[in-house]
Amino acid sequence: MDRSLPVEIAVQVADAALFNNSAKHLNNIELLVIKGAWQGKKYKDMAAELGYNTEYLKNNVGPKLWKLLSLSLGEKVSKNNLVAVLTQYAASKAHYKKEIGSKGAREQRRNPPLQMFPSLGIQLPPEVKLDSPKQLVSPASAFYIKRSPIEELACQKLEQPGALMRISAPKQMGKTSLMLFCLAYAKQQGLRVVALSLQRADSSVFTNLDQFLKWFCAEITRQLKLPYQVDDYWKQNYGSKSKCTAYFEECLLSAIDTPLVLALDQVDEVFSHPQLAKDFFSLLHSWHEEAAYGTPSSKFWQNLRLLIVHSTEAYLPWETNQAPFNVGMTIDLPRFTLEQVQDLAQRHGLHLSLQQLEELMQLLGGHPYLVRLALYHLALEDITWEELMQTAATDAGIYRHYLQRHLGNLQKYPELAVAYKQVLLSTAPIALDQVLGFKLHSMGLVNVRGIAVTPSCQLYRQYFSEQLLRGENLQEINGVTCSQRLQQLTQENQELKRLCNLDGLTQLANRRCFDSRLFKEWQRLAEEGAILSLILCDIDFFKVFNDTHGHQAGDICLFQVASAIRQVAHRQADLVARYGGEEFAVLLPSTDITGAVHVAEQIRQRVKALPSDELSSQLPITIPTVTISLGVASIVPVPQFTPEIIVRAADEALYQSKAQGRDRVTFKLLNE
Repeated sequence: MDRSLPVEIAVQVADAALFNNSAKHLNNIELLVIKGAWQGKKYKDMAAELGYNTEYLKNNVGPKLWKLLSLSLGEKVSKNNLVAVLTQYAASKAHYKKEIGSKGAREQRRNPPLQMFPSLGIQLPPEVKLDSPKQLVSPASAFYIKRSPIEELACQKLEQPGALMRISAPKQMGKTSLMLFCLAYAKQQGLRVVALSLQRADSSVFTNLDQFLKWFCAEITRQLKLPYQVDDYWKQNYGSKSKCTAYFEECLLSAIDTPLVLALDQVDEVFSHPQLAKDFFSLLHSWHEEAAYGTPSSKFWQNLRLLIVHSTEAYLPWETNQAPFNVGMTIDLPRFTLEQVQDLAQRHGLHLSLQQLEELMQLLGGHPYLVRLALYHLALEDITWEELMQTAATDAGIYRHYLQRHLGNLQKYPELAVAYKQVLLSTAPIALDQVLGFKLHSMGLVNVRGIAVTPSCQLYRQYFSEQLLRGENLQEINGVTCSQRLQQLTQENQELKRLCNLDGLTQLANRRCFDSRLFKEWQRLAEEGAILSLILCDIDFFKVFNDTHGHQAGDICLFQVASAIRQVAHRQADLVARYGGEEFAVLLPSTDITGAVHVAEQIRQRVKALPSDELSSQLPITIPTVTISLGVASIVPVPQFTPEIIVRAADEALYQSKAQGRDRVTFKLLNE
C-alpha cells in the first residue's frame, strides 16, 4: 500500500477536511488512532502502546472516527482504506493548489513565512476575526478551547439541588469563560440565571456586612426583575445574615418557579476584608447546608445553585496554606495540553510543527492566556517565531506587563521572593515550606507534586532568575528577619497542614481531600486507560451503638475502625478517608475488582477482630463486637463519565451488603 504521504501531512489533511465540514478538529485520541491506522497497526497494538482499552478503541473511538471522516471526505472511510482515501484526497488538493499557486505566490508578503506544515492545513474562515487575547473569551468564540471533562462535570453539578461549586485558578486562566459556558448550559436546561460580578460594588459597600448584604440582595432583585422589598427587611432589628436569608427565601426563591443559578464572579474582591469575607462565606455555606436539612424551607434552598468564581492570587495576604472558603466542589482549571495548543494554533490559521509546539509548551507550560497571546501576535505577523523565543522572557517582549505584575507581588511579599529564589536556583524539584509553596502555586509560578516544587514554565525560570537573582528589582531583606519569618511560617504550617486535609477525630483524609483526590485520579487513570476501585465502608448499627454507649464510646470506636482500615490499605497510592459520620472510603488506583474485594474482605476481618477489651479498656463499660459492611466498585474511567458513577455504584453495593444481613462485602463491576 502506498504510504509515500508523510503521516504528519495525512493527519493535517484529515483534520482540515473535518474542520471544513463541521468546524471541529480531531481530538487527541482520534489523532493517535489515525496515526496508528496509517502505520498499519491493529487496535490491540494501539491500545497497548497508548494505554487505552482495546474494546474502547475498536467499538467506540474507531467507528465514530471513520463515520466523521466519511462525511468530511465524501467517500466511505474505514481503517483498511484510510491510506488510499487520504492519499487520493491530498493529491486532488495538491493539483488544485498547483493551478492557483503562481497567482498566490505573487500575493505573498515579502517576509519569509514561519516553518510550518505544508499549506494543505486549515485557515480561519473569512468571517472569524482575531480577537485580542486581553478580551474575555466567550464560549461562542472560535478561540474557546474546551478542557473536557471540566465543562461536563461543572454543568452536571449545577443540575443538582442545592449545588455549590467554586471555579478557582490564577488570573487569566479562563475562569469567567467557564462560568459563562455553565450559565449558557443552565439556560438551555430552563434554569433562571443571575451573574453578578463583585467588581460592580462601590468600595463603600465593603465597609460592613450589613451594607454589603443589602447591596447584594438589591442587585439580585434587580436582575430577576422582582418587586424591590429590600428596605422593608432591612428595617428589622435582627442580624444582617438573618435579614439576607429571610429576604432570599421569602422574596426571591419563593417568587420563582424554576431553579436559580447564582454566579458570583470576582469574589476575591471580598478577600481584602477578612471579617466580611468570613461572614459572607459562612452565610453561603449555611444556604448550601439548608438544602439538605429536610426542613419545610429546604425546598426553596434546593432551587438555589451557587457558582463562585475567584482568583487564587487573592490568597497571598492570608496566613494559611488553604483557601478561605473550602465548601462545595472545587474546579481547578488545568493548563492547556499540547493537543489543545495545537488546536488553538490551527484556529489562528497557524500550523506549527511538532518541534515548535513542544518548544511553546516548554516555554509557557500551556498557560491559556500566554499561549493565546503568542499565537495572536504570530497570526498578525507582527513578530516572528525567532523573535518570540528570544524576547519572551525580557522586558522588551510581549509578556512584559504580565511578568512585571508577578514581580510586583514578589516585591510586596519578600518571603515569597526568597522561597522562589530557592526554586529557581535548584535544577531538581525541591521541598518547600507548605504555606510558601501553596502561595507560589496560587500565583501560578510553580508546579507542586506532593512536596516537590518546580517552576511552572521556562518563561518564569528565565525571567525571574534574571530579575530576582541579580537583586536589582528586589530590596534585600535582613538575613535574620527573613530567617525568623520563615521559621514562623514553618511553625504555623505544622499546625495548618494537620487541619487542611485531615479529619480531626480519626486522623484520616477528610471528605474534601477525598473528593479532590478522586477527581484527579479519575482524570489520570482515564488518560492511562487503567482501572480504579473504590470501597465504601459503614459501621453496622453505629447509631444504636452511639445512643446506647454515648458519644465518647462512639468516638473511640470510630478511631479504632479507622486505624484498622488504614493498616490494610497501606500502599502509597491508596487513600483512606472518613467519608461522613460512621462511613469510610478507600480509593485504590490501578487495582482491579479482585484485588479490591480482597482488600475489602481483609478490612472486614480486621475490624471484626478488634479486641472488645481494647475498646472497653478506655471506658467503664463492656463494648460488643464491632462489624462493618462494605461495597466495592471498579471501573476504567473514561472522559465521558464523571467520578460520581463509581461512588454511586459503591454505595449501591454497600446498600446490598446492609440489606443482606451486614458484616459482608458486595461488589459491582461497571462496564466501560
